[in-house]
Amino acid sequence: MDDALTVHRLHFAFTATFHYLFPQLTMGLALLLVVLKTMALRTGEEHYNRAVRFWGKIFGISFALGVVTGIPLEFQFGTNWARFSRAAGGVIGQTLGMEGMFAFFLESTFLGLFLFGEKRLGPVGHWVATVLVFVGSWVSGFFIVATFSWMQHPVGYALDANNQIVLSSFWALVLNPWTLWAYPHVMIGAAVTGCFVMASVGAFYLLSGRQLAYGRTFVRVAVMVGLAAVLLQLLPTGDMQGRLVAHHQPVTLAAMEGLFDTQQGAPLAILGQPDVEKRRLDNPLVIPRMLSFLTYRRWSAEVKGLDSFPPQDWPSNIPLVYYCYHVMVGLGTMFIALMAVAGWLLWRGKLYGSRPVLWLLMLALPFPYIANTAGWITAEAGRQPWIIYGLMRTRDGVSAQVSAGNAWFTLIGFMGLYTVLGILFLFLVRREIEHGPEQEVQGLTAEA
Repeated sequence: MDDALTVHRLHFAFTATFHYLFPQLTMGLALLLVVLKTMALRTGEEHYNRAVRFWGKIFGISFALGVVTGIPLEFQFGTNWARFSRAAGGVIGQTLGMEGMFAFFLESTFLGLFLFGEKRLGPVGHWVATVLVFVGSWVSGFFIVATFSWMQHPVGYALDANNQIVLSSFWALVLNPWTLWAYPHVMIGAAVTGCFVMASVGAFYLLSGRQLAYGRTFVRVAVMVGLAAVLLQLLPTGDMQGRLVAHHQPVTLAAMEGLFDTQQGAPLAILGQPDVEKRRLDNPLVIPRMLSFLTYRRWSAEVKGLDSFPPQDWPSNIPLVYYCYHVMVGLGTMFIALMAVAGWLLWRGKLYGSRPVLWLLMLALPFPYIANTAGWITAEAGRQPWIIYGLMRTRDGVSAQVSAGNAWFTLIGFMGLYTVLGILFLFLVRREIEHGPEQEVQGLTAEA
């Protein structure tokens, strides 16, 4: 761990992983806030407005923590990855700049109106502010994913006389085919997180016998939106994202599937342990020919294994890529099963009284975070050893003047600070959940 490159990668992985705990919740809740606010506007019932205010507070807490942890993340491009920033800043600076100048400020401005302007704006105006918060958060996500997608599949660039990467086509950058499928996949993943968090809180209220009306609303809305989200996460977005990897990064696909040998009619590995030294998958549980069919829509199609590529181009940590990918897929499958059962019970009018399913919904809260994190690790670790796939290796992008000791010092500092921030976030959210949406009504009654 004394290697500076390893420490810089660990540093960025830690700060990026911790930061994304918050945007995935805000982007997911933004959609659900629009749903709840639309229900309030259509029915005129104050019940839904109180639900919006309750989740708006949690949205605001998560948004604030996302800002605090996101700013240092972007600074790391200059501190830890200076050579990458110098080489590619003319391209990724476009999308990162647009995310900050347009999307972030749009979201921040209307978040203030959403949180504090309900009485002055009126029902319709407040609904518009809610929609614009949603638009801002999802547009912000688009520019971030566009940056990530360019690093996975660089398009719309040229090399100048000094061998620096310059942008040759803005539209090629933002309409990158990788972005067009990665973006909905990422955003639907955020929606899944928001739905499971809302369902978990609603299930907690129903199981504890308090805030029952809100518990039923939260579970109903979360299950209805969540069922659609988990299905879309699989088809078409997950399927098309996998086919893009197969077409543009076949060595990554081989690592994800633990496929060491090129095969016609390649099997899909459900379980197994990759042994890189012996170049085999131990104790495999596979579905014959399924990988060929899913990838190329032909049962006998050839799928390239790791043996088709020089070892220096293999992902640097194949077991990590393999296990994270299978954790993501496994959890996604369980999400579909759970939401399908919950949706069926909801349709039959039995969900609110089904304690086993409510317990599962409540305890499922952390797993979308794990699935989203595993998905990002799969993508980022799978791209290695490239920081820009096929164009710039990761070892060539690190800051030459920042030693491993320097990086360790700041990483340990971030770990301590982020531990405090994480505890603060959990404390504030727990307090809001304990008070519940009825706090406002009880306070007004006491004053009267």
